[in-house]
Amino acid sequence: MRKIVAIFILVFSGTVFLAACNLGGSSIDECNAGGVLFADDFSGEQTCGWALYNRGGAITEIDAGVLRISTSQPGQVRWTNPGRSFDDAIITVQARQVSGPDNNAYGVICRYQNEENFYIFLIGGDGYYAIGKYTSDSPTVTYLTANGEYQYSDAINQGLATNQIRASCIGNELSLAANGIPLVTVTDPTFVIGDVGLGVSTLEPGTAVVEFSDFRVVAP
Repeated sequence: MRKIVAIFILVFSGTVFLAACNLGGSSIDECNAGGVLFADDFSGEQTCGWALYNRGGAITEIDAGVLRISTSQPGQVRWTNPGRSFDDAIITVQARQVSGPDNNAYGVICRYQNEENFYIFLIGGDGYYAIGKYTSDSPTVTYLTANGEYQYSDAINQGLATNQIRASCIGNELSLAANGIPLVTVTDPTFVIGDVGLGVSTLEPGTAVVEFSDFRVVAP
């Protein structure tokens, strides 16, 4: 069944509450150890700057080894960023739908400029996926996938399940994979550098809850 709702209304971003990591005197960044550009296991042993909030029907929190995003406003994407900046990067994360409608969308952000300008890589509990782009000249998302729509793949575990999401932002190429299976590659030159992030939306009434773990950003 094709997704009925194919646009997000951009109304609120966690960046309002953004607190960047390592604003103190230390030159050691505990969130990029081990040869990665950035990593967070959400264990609570490190503070990597994610915006945490409870506002407007959305909650973003870190608890028991996960970053959890809950949202109950259909068609509105809610997200959080750690306050970083990368150009070419490969982002991976484990994402688990905990509850809510399967007609949802969740995933990874890259090259985030501000709340009106960024790329977002999405999969849904109904097996659909898309790569989207927000720009300040449009209040809704532009999908870069075929026909400007969500596409379906059996590679996505549906319903209350875990999926590994891999998003690559390398030059003008944007690629999305789920559970090790490539889904789509598109080209777009709009953004070349920016923050990363995680986002969730429900596309019908109900509260979508998704938990993220093992977030990593590595160089290509």
